[in-house]
This record gives sequence, structure tokens and C-alpha cells, in this order.
Amino acid sequence: MKNLPIGIQTFAKIRDKKENYIYIDKTDLALNLINSSGYYFLSRPRRFGKSLFLDTLKDIFEGKKELFDGLYIYDKWDWDITYPVIKISFGAGVTESVNDLDQTILYSIDENQERLGLECQYKESVKNCFLDLIKKAYEKYNQKVVILIDEYDKPILDNITDRELSKEIRDRLKNIYSVIKDSDQYVKFAFLTGVSKFSKVNLFSGLNNLEDISLNPNYATICGYTHKDVKESFAERLDDVDLDELKKWYNGYNFLGEGVYNPFDILLFFSRNKIYSNYWFETGNPSFLIEILKQKNYFLPNLEDIAISESDLGSFDVDDIKIETLLFQTGYLTIKEVETIFNQRIYKLTYPNLEVRTALNENIFKYLLTDSSLPKMPILTAILNKDMDKFKREIYQLFASLPYNSYVKNDIQNYEGYYANVMYAYLAGLGIQFIAEDVSSLGRIDLTIATPDMSQVYVIEFKVVDNKSQNAKALEQIKEKRYYEKYQEKADELIIIGIEFSKEDKNISKFEWEKID
Repeated sequence: MKNLPIGIQTFAKIRDKKENYIYIDKTDLALNLINSSGYYFLSRPRRFGKSLFLDTLKDIFEGKKELFDGLYIYDKWDWDITYPVIKISFGAGVTESVNDLDQTILYSIDENQERLGLECQYKESVKNCFLDLIKKAYEKYNQKVVILIDEYDKPILDNITDRELSKEIRDRLKNIYSVIKDSDQYVKFAFLTGVSKFSKVNLFSGLNNLEDISLNPNYATICGYTHKDVKESFAERLDDVDLDELKKWYNGYNFLGEGVYNPFDILLFFSRNKIYSNYWFETGNPSFLIEILKQKNYFLPNLEDIAISESDLGSFDVDDIKIETLLFQTGYLTIKEVETIFNQRIYKLTYPNLEVRTALNENIFKYLLTDSSLPKMPILTAILNKDMDKFKREIYQLFASLPYNSYVKNDIQNYEGYYANVMYAYLAGLGIQFIAEDVSSLGRIDLTIATPDMSQVYVIEFKVVDNKSQNAKALEQIKEKRYYEKYQEKADELIIIGIEFSKEDKNISKFEWEKID
């Protein structure tokens, strides 16, 4: 049985026959890119295999034929011709200042000089030193240069909540990337990877010939594992694995081609005795995303089904951060479908899989909405045991736990959307199946909870009143508009629930429910 290459980003190591690691062959896609030459950009979420693919390109251009024995490219590439490769990575550590960024770049340039046997004479200028490295590499090896830049945007994302610093870092990086365009006569091929695609106007204006392949269907599987990859390369480990459940948890990333798994999830799943957990999510820190969601008072149920234009999906900048774009590019949302409306391509976004939906909302619930985590089991067992009294108590406890500072200096408690956000994040974080803003032929249901086997369906309506003595008749609205009819033939047990909230008490003022025959 082959070993699992967890955390390995070096192609030579993963192809070492003594190590006996699993490797998913991506050299057919690498060859397509190389034969086309040019300047390319690829955006993918973290831990998707970008660094490994970049290192694969490096070893191809350096002519390391022995590493490719048995792979697609082996007999299709002229290994006798080699090229000087300059590789820069921003993946390590955290960039805390412009000076810190300069030191990182200079250190990387020094590494490349040492490997290529060169020496820069302009060490006081990062830009000039980089340009000098490219020219001297071309002159020494009498071949055009290959430039590979990994995690090009990480210094900006490290400081995304500090607008001024992130702009300074962006402008410094722009100065560096413009060198590539200025060196066109010396460059054969350039490939940049990152999580986010920043606007060409603000970051890549000096590199306007950069081709973005992030949503090119021909390269949809350039990073990540397809379902076929999992079935073939992990066949010896698939005993007792429900492939449909595996897909539900970890597949679903769509880059306008075949859907893919995050490799990190699959590798950790098999290494941890096939236990389902939030492996990819737990390696990241979405706190900056949650902070932006908080600043913008984002209506969380919209995350289930977002419509966004092609221009907004493709890029953003620190001056204009669109949360939907950032969530997509960082891997918390993916493409569900594409529509053309009045000659405009509109992208529908949603969560890629169960891991992201539950883990993201659990974190939102914990850090955005409440001071502490509520126990999960009581409400789950209440639904399982059809115990409406217990369900009611748990919902009361949920809203009683909301911190006082949620209401300070704002009137958030006056809006149904706030309470819907609380319920949404709580239920999604538990992994409970539900539909927010559920559309029926008779209107829009605030929230529908359904067990997987449809043995129980809860149709819920929220209302906000000025004080607890008022009656907004949330339950009556469900009955009058007959929202429940959508599920009357499908559900074994159908319950309608009206929940009313008091602006005065900042809590539930009325909770009513009825069973529908």
C-alpha cells in the first residue's frame, strides 16, 4: 500500500521511489500549459496542491527526467533542453510590514542566485535586483528564463483587515510583478499562483498579458482530486467507505469543469482511520472573513444561493472587498451553476460541501453571534425524539445566550434578519438539514428544517414586536398563507412554528407550534 503524501509540496520527494507515495498525475495539464508558453495565473484555495504543481513545473523545465518515469509527460518532452528557473514563494510566515516583504523577496532572490550560480549587484533595490537576476540567468544559460511565483497574494491577505498596510504591500508587489513584463525578451514562461485574484488595474497593471486559467474548463482539475482519482489511487483504502458520503463531505469544488476534492481532506481522512472531520477548515483561520461579515451585517442565509456577475467573481481589491468574491476565492463558496442573462454571465454560488457549511457556520455562531458555544446534542436529540417541549427550551436558551454587546450602539434587535442569522448559523453549524428563505408557491418561508428521511419537517416563521405584550401572529401567518402545503405530502410529521421576538426584552416573547395532519 502506497504512503499518503500529507503536507508534501516537493515533487522530487513525492516521486522518490524509496518513499512510495501516492501521486496523482497532473503532467498532461502541465504539458498543455508549457507548450502554449506565455504568462499564466491560477487561483485556488489554500492546501489545494498549488505549490506541488508549481514545483512539478520547475522540475520539468530543469530537465529532471528520472522523476517523471511512468507519467504522461515522460515520452512527450525534450529533456535535453533545460531552462533557468527563478522560483519565489510567499507561503512561509506572515508579512507584517513593507520592510518585512522586501526582506522576504531579497532572501528568495539570494536563494535563486545561489542555485543558479549568480550574484546580484543591486542589493539596495528589490526591483533592480530581481531584474538583474532575470537578465543574468538568461545570459549565463543562453536560454529564456522560467519564472514561478507561489502564493503571490499572501502578503496582502495577511493584512486584509488593515486597509492602509495592505494597500502599501499591494503597491510594492505591483512594482515587483511589473519586472516580469519589462523582462519579456528574457522570459519563456511565467506562472503565478495564489488564493485571490486581485484587480489587474491595481496589482497586475504592469503584467497585462497575464492569462487567468482559474476558471478555464481545460484546467478545472489542475489542482485537487477527481472522484475517479480517489477511486483509482486510493482503491486499497476504500473498504467500508461510503463514496456518496465521502463526496458529500469533501467533494463539490467546481471550477467550471469536473468537480474536485480538496486533497488535504482526502489524505487526512484516510490517515485518521476514515473518520469524518473538518480537516481542511481547521488548518485555516477564517477570522478575517468573519470580521468582514460582521462589519457588513451580512444576511447569512444568502450564502446558500448567491448570484454574482462575472466581473465581480473574477477579482477584487483592498479598496473594494466583496465578501462573496472573497468567500469564493478562499474556498468557502463554489460555483453551483452559470446562467446567461441579457448577455451577462451570472454565477450562482453555494457551499462546496458539508464540511465547509457546518464548520464555517459553527465558527460564525461562536465568534460573531454568541459569547460561547451551546451544546449540540440537546436540540439534535429533541428533533430525533420528536420532543417539541425540549426543542422549544433549546431555542429559548439559544437566544438567551446572546451577548449584551450584540445590541450596544445599534438597533440590530429590531430586525427579523438578525434572529434568522442566529438560527441559521446555529443550525448550519450543527449540520442539520434546513432551507432558509424557503420559496413556496404561496410565499417565502423564513426557515424549514427537515430530517434526511423527511420523517419530520418544521416550518418556521419569525416576527419582531416592540414589546412582549404585542402579538404579531407568526403562527397565524403560516396557517393563513398555507406555507406548510409544500411539505404536506412529503413529511411523515409536519409541524408549524411561530416565533416572536421582543425588541424590548431582546428575547423570544412567544413560541407557538401546531402539528399539521
